[in-house]
Amino acid sequence: MKNKNLLKSIGPGILMAGAAIGGSHLLASTTAGAKYGFSLLWIVLLINLLKYPFFEYSQRYTAATGETILDGYQRLGRWELIIFFLLTLLTAIANIAGVSMIAGSLAGELFGTAPHPFLWPAIVMVICVTLMLAGKYKWLDRAMKIQISLLALATVIALVAAAHYNHGFTLSEAPPPIWTKTGILFLIALMGWMPAPIEISAWSSLWMMERKKATGHAATVREANIDFHIGYITAAVLAVIFLSLGALVMFGSGETMQGGAGFANQFIELYTRALGSWIRIVVALAAFITMFSTTLTCLDGYPRALAASLQRIVPAWHTRFNGLYSATIVITTLLSLAVVRYFDESLKSMLNVAMILSFLAAPVFAVINYRIVTADFMPAANRPGKIMRTLSWAGMLFLAGFSLFFIISRFAGN
Repeated sequence: MKNKNLLKSIGPGILMAGAAIGGSHLLASTTAGAKYGFSLLWIVLLINLLKYPFFEYSQRYTAATGETILDGYQRLGRWELIIFFLLTLLTAIANIAGVSMIAGSLAGELFGTAPHPFLWPAIVMVICVTLMLAGKYKWLDRAMKIQISLLALATVIALVAAAHYNHGFTLSEAPPPIWTKTGILFLIALMGWMPAPIEISAWSSLWMMERKKATGHAATVREANIDFHIGYITAAVLAVIFLSLGALVMFGSGETMQGGAGFANQFIELYTRALGSWIRIVVALAAFITMFSTTLTCLDGYPRALAASLQRIVPAWHTRFNGLYSATIVITTLLSLAVVRYFDESLKSMLNVAMILSFLAAPVFAVINYRIVTADFMPAANRPGKIMRTLSWAGMLFLAGFSLFFIISRFAGN
């Protein structure tokens, strides 16, 4: 019975991994390895560790209280919900546009057609929206488990091949300095989406409630913890794998990672040149699965979170979630398409802005999530222990300190 209930609880953590394993992994992690070798491995591991509590608290809170973390936001005060809504809205459009544009570029490469800066992203978004409006959570839950399994298999195959291939490049080459204006900008962007923006921690809480409706079982704190760790550890391991692939295949080659539609072709061709033509379909499939799954989860997660927060901000809309959810999916998709159309080949600049905004917003979400799980309305037995509290404070201080350092360095012009 325990195993059966555990299986009923598995899902939200995997969906969170699907949302996390996207631009941060495919683009940022690979670029980190390609440009800096293994010298930034420490920051990837560190940021995964320091953000860990704030993602874990979301599922912990829902399992312990039977309500979503947005209800916890509401218990803290109306302004916490409004801040969440505004910051989420600010990042949603750019993030959805960015991941769908990368997914569209990879779709063009995978299916053997010329990547198009607008057509393929539009097709990807339309497919995702159709699936969401038709099947909602039930379809998303089933599809993501298959996609994450395929992704993990494909990336492991690619890593093993890269590790055994004599690519001719040298890892002993000194990487460029990171503590420069350009390096710090890249570092902030990398950490902003690594393993994911903290605001998406609310998604797993909302997905837990959908999972409860689908299975009739409310996950215990232990079951939610297992589900969360499956997803989070998977995302962290794959971040290391993508960085390693970039380091093993691209570092020292003289190649630099591009943005926009050219990224997909360059990403796949570098692997093909280094490992042989047989690897092309593996890399293309792994990359496309990564970005399609991210687009799919973003087109559910952002509208779901926006709709749920609007439900609580405007009391008259309390019973209108389905209508708000459908409306926000359509609106965010149309606005994202407009952004894609406007930026075209400037995807790299747009992604940098989105990642930096996510990093600058991270301390705010981190503090609110910590306040919720340490508040009086959180059951005492399920509040974080000394180790988690210490890690939380380290994470909040790091995120706030680095954000302040970045802002000062930008204003100082250094």
